[in-house]
Amino acid sequence: MSLLRPWRLFAAARGCSVRGLGPGPAPSSWDFPAGPPPPPPRPRPFHAGPWLWSSAPSKDALVKLRRRTGYSFVNCKKALEACGGDLKQAESWLHKQAQKEGWSRAAKLHGRKTKEGLIGLLQDGNATVLVEVNCETDFVSRNLKFQQLVQQVALGTLLHCQNLKDQLSTYSKGFLNSSELSELPAGPEKEGCLKDQLALAIGKLGENMTLKRAAWVKVPAGFYVGSYVHGAMHSSSLHNLELGKYGALVVCETSERKASLEDLGRRLGQHVVGMAPLSVGSLDDEPGGEAETKMLSQPYLLDPSITLGQYVQPQGVSVVDFVRFECGEGEEAAETE
Repeated sequence: MSLLRPWRLFAAARGCSVRGLGPGPAPSSWDFPAGPPPPPPRPRPFHAGPWLWSSAPSKDALVKLRRRTGYSFVNCKKALEACGGDLKQAESWLHKQAQKEGWSRAAKLHGRKTKEGLIGLLQDGNATVLVEVNCETDFVSRNLKFQQLVQQVALGTLLHCQNLKDQLSTYSKGFLNSSELSELPAGPEKEGCLKDQLALAIGKLGENMTLKRAAWVKVPAGFYVGSYVHGAMHSSSLHNLELGKYGALVVCETSERKASLEDLGRRLGQHVVGMAPLSVGSLDDEPGGEAETKMLSQPYLLDPSITLGQYVQPQGVSVVDFVRFECGEGEEAAETE
C-alpha cells in the first residue's frame, strides 16, 4: 500500500488537498506553506535611556568624587552610574540624596535633648562672631564632621555681618536666634541655607542637633575686640576657627593700637568666661565681692586683690561691652520650666 494513501484519505475527509497530490479545494491556513520558512522576527533594540552608563566608572573618577564629597565608594559608584560618569552631576546627585536622607532622619530625631555641643569663634578684619551649635553627646561634638558644621555656621554668620551696610561711627552688635540662623545662606561653596547643612550633618552622624544662636560685633577704627575660648581646639582643616565650651568677646575703646592689645583682650575674655558678669558697670562703682555682677567692680580673675577696673585703667583702654556664651546654657532652666 502507498504510504501516502492514509494521508490522502484523511485530507479528502477534511475537504482539502495535499499539495502536489491531486486537485482539491484551495489550501487552508493549516496547510504546509509554500517556499522557504519566513525569517525569525528581528529583536527590538534595547533602549538604555540617558541615565545608564554603558561601562563601569573609572577608578580615577571614583577617587576624585570621593575626595570632593567624602561619601563612600559605594555611593560614589552609584552616583557616577546614575549620571553617566559626569562628575559635576554625580556630586549634585549625591548631595540631593544625602539631603533627603538627612531631613528624614532629622524629623525622626526631632525633640531629643541637645545639651552638648561647641562654641565657635571666628574673626576676620573688623568683624568677630560667636556661634553655638548643639548635639546630644560629647562624643559627636569631637567629630570632625560636627566641627565642620560649626565652621559653616560661623562663616554664614560672618558673611551676614560683613554684608550689613552700615556706616560705623561706633561699634555695632547683633544677635541671631535659632530660626534666623537656620535661614542664613550656607556660603559661596555650599548650596542652600544653614538648615540644609544641619540636615546633612544629622543624616551623617545620627544625632539630633540644633543651631542655637549667634552673636556678631563690628568695630571701626579706635575700637578693639578681645576674644577668648575656654579649652580651645584647633584643627588645620578649620582654618581660623576656635572651638570650645565657653566663649567671650570684649569690646574695648582705645586711642592707639598697641601690640599688647591681643594679650589684654584675651585676659579680659578669660575674666568674662570665669566671672560671668551681667553688665559692664563703671570705674566709679564701689568694689564688690564674688557675688558682684558688674564687670569692672568684680575681683579680677587673675589677681583677686584688685578689681578688673583697676587692672584695665592703666592699660589705656575702656571696656564698653561684652558677649558671653556657655554651651548648653539655659537648657536646665528650660527643663525645670
